[in-house]
Amino acid sequence: MLAGQPIIILRDNVERTRGFEAQRSNIMAAKAIAAAVRTTLGPRGMDKMLVSSTGDVVITNDGATILHEMSVQHPGGKLVVEVAETQDDEVGDGTTTATVLVGSLMEEAESLLAQEVHPTIVANGYQLGMEKALSILDDLAITVGFGERESLLKIADTAMTGKSIEAVKDKISNIVVDAVLQVATENDDGTYVVNEDDVKIKTQVGDSMNDAELVRGIVIDKKRVFEQMPQKVTDVKVALIAMPLEVTKTQVKSKIKITTSDQMKAFTEQERESLRRLADQIAASGANALLCQKGIADAVQYYLAKAGVYAIEDVKEEDMKFAAKALCGTIVNKPEELTAATLGHAEEVAEIPDTDLTVISGCDNPKAVTILLRGTSQLLLDELERAVYDAARVVQDAIEDGKFVVGGGSVETELQIRIRDYAATVGGRVQLAIEAFANAFEVIPRTLAENSGFDTIDKVVALRKAHADGAKYAGLNVYTGEVVDMREAGVIEPQRVKTQAIKSATETAMLLVRVDDMMITQSGRPGAQ
Repeated sequence: MLAGQPIIILRDNVERTRGFEAQRSNIMAAKAIAAAVRTTLGPRGMDKMLVSSTGDVVITNDGATILHEMSVQHPGGKLVVEVAETQDDEVGDGTTTATVLVGSLMEEAESLLAQEVHPTIVANGYQLGMEKALSILDDLAITVGFGERESLLKIADTAMTGKSIEAVKDKISNIVVDAVLQVATENDDGTYVVNEDDVKIKTQVGDSMNDAELVRGIVIDKKRVFEQMPQKVTDVKVALIAMPLEVTKTQVKSKIKITTSDQMKAFTEQERESLRRLADQIAASGANALLCQKGIADAVQYYLAKAGVYAIEDVKEEDMKFAAKALCGTIVNKPEELTAATLGHAEEVAEIPDTDLTVISGCDNPKAVTILLRGTSQLLLDELERAVYDAARVVQDAIEDGKFVVGGGSVETELQIRIRDYAATVGGRVQLAIEAFANAFEVIPRTLAENSGFDTIDKVVALRKAHADGAKYAGLNVYTGEVVDMREAGVIEPQRVKTQAIKSATETAMLLVRVDDMMITQSGRPGAQ
């Protein structure tokens, strides 16, 4: 009945790719994205300059930032970008490592598929390889205690090496470690937890990078509300008020009929009196600084200035909550609710000259702190902020987990050797996939050597020999080209960073390699009738 009659299954604006071509498309996308960030890996990695359609410029070697700015369109490529974003969200560092690892895993998968190894076997081998890799990582991990400041400094130092901040990384490392230790809280079982939002990073254009500082308090992007107020106040007691300090409108429609000048004068005086009462209540509480989430009426500003109170209006809710945590104060709704117990405390509040910044510093045992970075340009400051964020996150990871591993391609070389030995015990076609998984790790030491200007084959072979001889912490010194003990060299990073990179990269590679049919709907073309 249907002889010669075409059967339309899909609309004609759907582009379909099947079989090895679909797999090859995803493999090429993953390899291309990995190649885009590969040159940024390691202390001697290069930076990328990304220019948006509006002319905005970003200069960075942060993997997640590069991929985010690239605006990737390929569906398989978007999955690889998600790997970097997940890595950044979960642990804060290792984004380039994770991306490069996905590219290498897909390249190894391409070779297996060309040999007609079934995708499910490849995925199964990768799963077994990942489980073995995580087990080996646990074996290689070294314990770090909460008070081991030297180890934490080295972890922060490693995260910032190769970034624009390198010139002042010793100073910044101390600031970052102090900041994270300050806000860490101990659980009942003796472990520690750190809320990343308790360490705020603020930037200020104009001064040298050397002027970076740790503010035990908060930096607010606001000036004092009235010029007659003091520019600086010491022994600060801060009132935190959520409601506006103004004459509020009535909830219902109403009219006031004024027929004489005396009535007008009385009305004005009563309004001024109510505003003065607001200012008096704040001063009477003992507060000499005020953060108000809403507006402050001119009359209230005047009376607060007379009382010597430093006031800021229209403070963001986020900053109010952060200030309450840093100053150990309580946000109240109305001035009459202020008491000595609700006030926050600090050593000093001051307006930084020629800026719109107010610094409240010297808080007693603050539960939130601010790192204030300074630099000569906004482009530099943006990259500094990314570097400090990475460092703060890895120190947080190390404090929470209490474990770290060494860098310099050491872990990857050890994983490659041990997983290959494990593959031999499995047998069958899965063994090929596990061996391919092991080989994928070679991309990290190879890339480190390549980015440092050394012969990749010589360095990879030297690393393998050192590990075969039992030096499980041997890694590549990217400055001298020698194979050295990375633990002694102080090149260390949290175990969580490496664990997350391996998990994210492997799971994404398994997902992509199993795709044998891609149906992409093209926009702007009419569908079949």
